[in-house]
Amino acid sequence: MSELLSVRFQWIKRILNFRFDAGTSRGVLKTRPVYWIKAFDPRNPAIIGWGEAAPLIHLSLDDRPDFEDYLENELRKIEKIDFESNSVQILKKLKEHVSPEFPSIRFGLETALLDLIHGGEKRIFPGAFFDRADPIPINGLIWMGSQDFMAEQIEEKLNQGFDCIKMKIGAIDFEQEFALLSQIRKRYSKDQIILRVDANGAFSPREALKKLDRLASLDLHSIEQPIAAGQTEAMRALCEITPLPIALDEELIGVENKADLLDQISPQHIILKPTLLGGILETQEWIKLAEDRGIGWWMTSALESNIGLNAIAQLAASYDPIVPQGLGTGKLFHNNLDSPLVIESGTISYRSELAWENPS
Repeated sequence: MSELLSVRFQWIKRILNFRFDAGTSRGVLKTRPVYWIKAFDPRNPAIIGWGEAAPLIHLSLDDRPDFEDYLENELRKIEKIDFESNSVQILKKLKEHVSPEFPSIRFGLETALLDLIHGGEKRIFPGAFFDRADPIPINGLIWMGSQDFMAEQIEEKLNQGFDCIKMKIGAIDFEQEFALLSQIRKRYSKDQIILRVDANGAFSPREALKKLDRLASLDLHSIEQPIAAGQTEAMRALCEITPLPIALDEELIGVENKADLLDQISPQHIILKPTLLGGILETQEWIKLAEDRGIGWWMTSALESNIGLNAIAQLAASYDPIVPQGLGTGKLFHNNLDSPLVIESGTISYRSELAWENPS
């Protein structure tokens, strides 16, 4: 039997400040609150595990005004549980004891405890990513804004060596967005640059197919969530006839019966955000179900700090991904924690020779 842990928890709030107004079809983000969870065994307090609970405004199930009260109550409740020093048992026990109503809290606890049992070195999943600095491919993210701002971001990402670009669409005029994508495609073929778009549910079911036809003419890789979540029949019908592969994103949030949703809609891909889906174990279950059905997937951050991003990157890396992941968000904030995560030439890697800034 594994050694039993008697764990205590503390939490720290930080308001992350975006380097620019981050536009989405749901509005503009200027700041981002996150909650760092500190886990330690009082018998050996020098070893500390860190996790992150970061509900995303207007999207997370646990985006609620009393979140801090619930976080405090959950931590005090979980302190009464003895955990085995075993990754599988930790994930199972947290799924049993932390309500699915608090997906970001469960993810934060999972990460903190896995970090703790692996020595408190931010090593969530031992493997080539952490231990040998093996890189994994990621996409370059283009935020919504004016046409000039978006064009400037595109140029920057191409100059940085990204060969997969993801552009958020649905906030400015569609023709302007189409023109920006057309400019990229005129310069680079689909074999040179992979293009993805994310509509965040901005299209109506009535207009979606017409827009997908237009976008497909640009040899795009996929479109995320073309219509708003919760319209299962409309999404199923769209996935049946779409000329452009569709990736479900917001559609997965709060879903209890994962297999039923995938069987009803039959999407081409799914997007996995552990913070929104209930953490590591839930994400692993989505992957298993998707792969059993021949559905593609990739992981994406939900604008966490580098603590959460590190955990998601290590989880993604445990699957040896070839498809670019959505993990290029570490440099979005003025006051993110310094970390060994390095983004270059369209990849993210963990450089252990670099130091972590101490959370405070």
